[in-house]
Amino acid sequence: MSGLRERKKARTRADLQRHALRLIRDRGWAETTADDIAAAAEVSRSTFFRYFPSKIDVVLFDDVDPLMAEAMAEQPAGTPLLVALRRSLTTAFGRLDPEKRELEELRMRLAAEIPEISAALRERGGLEIDTFAAALGEGFGLDPGSIDVQLFCGLFLGARSAARSLVQREPGRSYIDTLDMTLRRLEQGVPLADVTIPGDREPPPPRPVEHDGGARSPAAPAASQRGLSDGR
Repeated sequence: MSGLRERKKARTRADLQRHALRLIRDRGWAETTADDIAAAAEVSRSTFFRYFPSKIDVVLFDDVDPLMAEAMAEQPAGTPLLVALRRSLTTAFGRLDPEKRELEELRMRLAAEIPEISAALRERGGLEIDTFAAALGEGFGLDPGSIDVQLFCGLFLGARSAARSLVQREPGRSYIDTLDMTLRRLEQGVPLADVTIPGDREPPPPRPVEHDGGARSPAAPAASQRGLSDGR
């Protein structure tokens, strides 16, 4: 019975998000309210808030995770972890119906373009790393607090952030395809990690020094000393 109840909750949560994203797509973010979403899903306002504390949480809710877990379980033994995660993401998104895939693309665009959602993502970044690290620790017998696990999770989630940024810079670009590209690039190693600082570059210009409430050139003290030695 508890399994049936959980599946019903999952369907309700997914329905609320689907109706929310449809309304936001058609009306806009600011023009869509929690009441609108509840009405479209044919549930009460209190039911909406039982599932989502706010409109932002509707957008941030990720129900592709179960599909990704399924795809991860299908990866053959010996597959490198980063490759397996990328393939699992690609497989999971590939199993979405056309509308769901379109709404996932919209969800990612909103996360990049709406300041409140972007801020919420930044605030939850540390928690997201810890959640991801705990899942890796449980699945692979690793210490979630180790530097390697934390760093790997940070790099993986950073690739997702980079994909969102690239999509924001180029409207119409597919987030799902861009995420696949950023993870493929990461498989080759950390970008720019081996770039060296050139030895013949010009030194930075001297910074002005604050003196008596105003900015003064660093050369000023030397000039004053010359004046004193010249008897001026």
